[in-house]
Amino acid sequence: MKTTTLALSLLAATGGAAAQSALTVFGVVDAGISHYSTRSRSWGLAAPRQVRQSQTALSPSGYASSRLGFRGTEDLGGGLAAGFWLEAPLANDNGGGIGNFGRRSTLSLSGPFGELRLGRDYTASFWNDGVFDPFGVNGVGTNLIAVVNSNLAASRALATGGLLNGALSAGTDSYLRTSNALSYFLPPGLGGFYGQVQYALHENVKASDASDSPSGRGRYAGARVGWTGGPADVALGYGESTLMSAAPGGEKIRSLNLGGSYDFGAVKLFGEWSRVRNTRDDAGPFGSRVTDRYDGFVAGLNMPVGPGLVRASFARVNFSNGMPAGNASVDKLALGYVHNLSRRTALYATVARIGIRDGHNNPGVMGVTPLVLSLPAIFPQAAYVTKGGMEPRGATGYDVGIRHAF
Repeated sequence: MKTTTLALSLLAATGGAAAQSALTVFGVVDAGISHYSTRSRSWGLAAPRQVRQSQTALSPSGYASSRLGFRGTEDLGGGLAAGFWLEAPLANDNGGGIGNFGRRSTLSLSGPFGELRLGRDYTASFWNDGVFDPFGVNGVGTNLIAVVNSNLAASRALATGGLLNGALSAGTDSYLRTSNALSYFLPPGLGGFYGQVQYALHENVKASDASDSPSGRGRYAGARVGWTGGPADVALGYGESTLMSAAPGGEKIRSLNLGGSYDFGAVKLFGEWSRVRNTRDDAGPFGSRVTDRYDGFVAGLNMPVGPGLVRASFARVNFSNGMPAGNASVDKLALGYVHNLSRRTALYATVARIGIRDGHNNPGVMGVTPLVLSLPAIFPQAAYVTKGGMEPRGATGYDVGIRHAF
């Protein structure tokens, strides 16, 4: 990505020492024609019936999320540097955006010890879902694990009192990003090893006279460690999000994932395994603890072809119901091509197909639509019919568009 950089020499507040500062303005504008289609059908003893719903839209994120950002650094001397990063989403399809810096808003201090970063940022447990996705968690080809995890976090957050850390504009509750975070990153030069630990403050009031005060709601804790060397990259991530801490009814989402990639030159392979547990106290029979489990994998590739890039992935997520009820599963096949007109501008096309089995056992999560964020207020898309003996059965989608980075 080509950026515009303003290099300045500023005098320090004390003495006459000069401190080197830099400000960078960057962004992406993506626009494409997207089509989403869902298929629902009757199940059990209901009369045979099938319903299809579809929608065509001008989307701002078929290949890369549209954004506008500002980042800067100041050399403090002695190997220390201060930096900030403010990044806002853009809705160039309708002229919206820059109402907040919800994508990232951080201030950091770095040096030989590593980096301490404060503010809203990606969660440690999300990184593997994005880094090891051939489609970069954008458009209809988005990693199926990310789609399910996002839907789970949003649906359970709403069920326990509304979105907090993620806010409606982000669509999740401490899955993709988290607010009020304190993050530490290992320094480079450790023989290829890298990693981070992260803790997000819930910022709720704790009442000393209330033993069941839900003060932990919105808290997030996570870590990621990995190694990269030459063409190989592998990383392990873990995250724990508190949706409700008070008893009865305490609830947490715990995510564990392992991802990797290997670049052979002619083709780059990606893979990820994920296990997510949603544990709810007093939700089962006689007030017992219930744990729903989501086991997923994704495998894919990026293959350079002249000035272009072929992308493909296959993924599956299996849902194991913690209650005495049935399970469900969903799979996704995605194919795409990117044609680079220059280093900054590219044309792209992607198509994806989703298949759902026993969707009535988990229609809100396993009934995934082509996009990662299912809340209609964020990205409009055709929904499933889940009432009157109907269940999600499948979906298709495509993106065709152009992306420009600056």
